[in-house]
Amino acid sequence: MDTLFFWISKLMWIVISPDSLLVILAIVGLALLYIGSYKKAKAFLGIMVFIMVMIAIFPAGEWLLSPLEMRFATNPELPDKIDGIIVLAGGEDPYLSAQWDQVELGGASERNFAFMRFIRQYPDARHVFTGGSGSLKHPQYKSTHVAKKLYSELGIDTSKIVFEELSKNTYESVKLSKTLIKPKGNEKWVLITTSWHMPRSVGIFEKFDWPVIAYPVDHYTDPQDLLRVSLSFSKNLNILKMAVKEWVGLVAYYLTGKTSALLPRPQPPGTQA
Repeated sequence: MDTLFFWISKLMWIVISPDSLLVILAIVGLALLYIGSYKKAKAFLGIMVFIMVMIAIFPAGEWLLSPLEMRFATNPELPDKIDGIIVLAGGEDPYLSAQWDQVELGGASERNFAFMRFIRQYPDARHVFTGGSGSLKHPQYKSTHVAKKLYSELGIDTSKIVFEELSKNTYESVKLSKTLIKPKGNEKWVLITTSWHMPRSVGIFEKFDWPVIAYPVDHYTDPQDLLRVSLSFSKNLNILKMAVKEWVGLVAYYLTGKTSALLPRPQPPGTQA
């Protein structure tokens, strides 16, 4: 079932992604023009242009991401003793790294840098990197391979890190990691991932009865500048895609029972296991 969910989610996103919907509107509008249905064509093309203008001038994606990024505190105070630190893959580009034989990182590389900092800060804790490949086209190239190379090049002893490389999405990362490392109920674990991805991630950990202390990184919004008007179509579209994908993921995971709540609440200080 996990594999079926992965394939369905990937294929559906190809269709419902905001940029895909704009292309679909353009194709439908053009097709209506060719068959002489001018009124319907004008309606479809008008809707497409209106949406594009709204995306260009308003940071709608940031409006959607902001409540997710604000859900868990940034730079939370951590206990003196940490039993484990787990980071979710996502900042690596496995395919390009393999093609160029170099470490190639993407927009979420802050996850790796925070993880390396905590490895040095908490050398006695267990350190876990989880995430294989979420690619339909190149599943043989895995984030773990990139992470190992990155950490080794920066002087981190990778023999002391547990790498989980079989998962294809966040749900599988938590499921397989728990089976692999068998955390105890009274342990204190820190979870590192992108800020807007943290609510869904925490919900999955709660579903598996694995309490974690959220340590969000990799922010995309400016809380002091959300009501601005500018002209930046490509940037706004990219952020809108991320935001819509994450909200769709939250709903899908909740409806399929893969997360404890649609928007998990932060635990009060001192209540983590």
